[in-house]
Order: sequence, then structure tokens, then C-alpha cells
Amino acid sequence: MQVISAHEFIQGVVSGLLLGGTYAVLAVGFSLMLGVTHVVNLSHPAFALVGAYITYWLLKLSGFNPIASLLVVIPILFILGVIMERTVIRETARRTKDLTSASLVLTFGIAIILENLLLYICKADPRLVTTSYTGKSLFVGDIALPMTQLMSFGVAAVTVGAIYFFLQHTFLGKAARSVWQDREGAILSGINVSQIMALTFGISLASAGVGGMCMSLMYAIEPATHYSWITVVFAVVILGGVGSMLGTAIAGLILGLVIGISSVMMPLTWINLVLFSIIILLLLMKPTGLFQR
Repeated sequence: MQVISAHEFIQGVVSGLLLGGTYAVLAVGFSLMLGVTHVVNLSHPAFALVGAYITYWLLKLSGFNPIASLLVVIPILFILGVIMERTVIRETARRTKDLTSASLVLTFGIAIILENLLLYICKADPRLVTTSYTGKSLFVGDIALPMTQLMSFGVAAVTVGAIYFFLQHTFLGKAARSVWQDREGAILSGINVSQIMALTFGISLASAGVGGMCMSLMYAIEPATHYSWITVVFAVVILGGVGSMLGTAIAGLILGLVIGISSVMMPLTWINLVLFSIIILLLLMKPTGLFQR
């Protein structure tokens, strides 16, 4: 571990928080799906990668601004989510009593299929979304705020806020929370659980697409990138608590903060060791996650 200046420490904190916002939006849909449907969707990061590739090709072929590409990414991923629930997930739920365990194998297979489709269509070459503001920064004193991270953080904050508002203040959102908290009670109350399941899948994968777009602004993408993203998703959801939108948002910021500070204090190869050591310690103190009752 090396001694750092106050400026380096503050820069690490700021960069970490901006990164953490993107981590939060990447994981929020996974947490929502697991809480409402009990499906462990290992293909969630792969669908996020699909969103990232759509962003890349829209920019390359049509000059679409990555933010504007969300007008295409969100509907496509939402529809894919509904189709996924109406077909493979519903059929699996009909045939098994333990959907959570079955979904692990099923969605891992879907992730592999998506990876190979991307490999066939887009090849294995790393792709980088390069915009007019890539590599540029906004300076507050001596602290650099990379424009790509600022854009990603802003989109992430709006997305997580919109999902939180939907769950707290709309009829369908409250219905989804009811299904998560007491499925049998929700059915007895007249809630259409089938509709809520499909809606949850749609929102989950749409938010994954947003997360993929945000990640593509900062990192190169390739068909196997989803393997590294699943680590982030699990870490955020475990730390924040399943189904907790506020917990997911704060956990994403904590994760980004740890990575940001660690990156300026120690070699990059140590970061995962430090990160998961902290997560293990926190879970030993509160196994349900920091923000789950």
C-alpha cells in the first residue's frame, strides 16, 4: 500500500462514486427480478451487454448519441424481457417446484446463447463507444470529473429514481411489491401475478440495457464481458439486500467508492481481494444485506 496525497484521495472518492452510480443501475433490475419473481437471472449482464452493443452499432452506423440510443435500447430489452418470461420462464415454473434453483441453470444457458450470438454477429474484437466527449473532463478545482462517468452517473440516477418512484407511487409498482412480500396474499387481493411477472422481467431487462449503455461509455466491450459484470451485480445485490432499491443504489455507491479509493492506494490486482473481504465482513454482521430488514 502506498502513501497518497489528499488530492489523490479525493479524486479516488469522486471517481468511485461516479462509477458506483453505474454499478447501481446495472444491478437494480437483477435485484428487482429476484425479489419479485424469485428468478436468479444469470443472463442479466448478458442482456446488459446486448444493450451496450446496440448502443455501439447505433453510434457507428447512424451517429446516434449513446444517450439517445436508449430510445431504442429500452423498448427492445423490455420486449425481450416480456418474451423471456412468457416463454422459457413460465414453462419452467410450470414444470418445477423450485424455480430459483432451476433458473440458475436456465438463465446461465441463455447467457451462453447470447454470448455466442454476439460472437457470431459482432466477432470477438473489443469495441469502444467513442463520442465527442470521450476523454474529456470537467474540472472542479484540481478534481477531474470525466464526462463519460458524469453522463453515466446522471443516466443511472434518473433510471434508479424512476424505478423507485414506480414501485412506491404507482398501482402496478405497489402490486409488484405486494407479490414480492406475500404472493398468496396478492393473489387473494385480485392482483394479476402473471402480468406482474411479465412486467417485472420487462423492467429488469430494460434497466439492464441502460446499465449496459452506461458501462459501454467507460469500458471496451466484447462478447465475454458479461462474466466480469455478473461479479459486480452479485456484489451490489448481496450488499444492498434483495429487492431493496434504495439498498441497491447505496450499495453500488459503496462498491464504487471502495474500488475508487483502492485504485489509488494499492495495485489493481489487490482491489477484488479488498472488495470482497469487506463484503464478507459486512455479511457476517448482517447476512440479509445492509438495507434489508
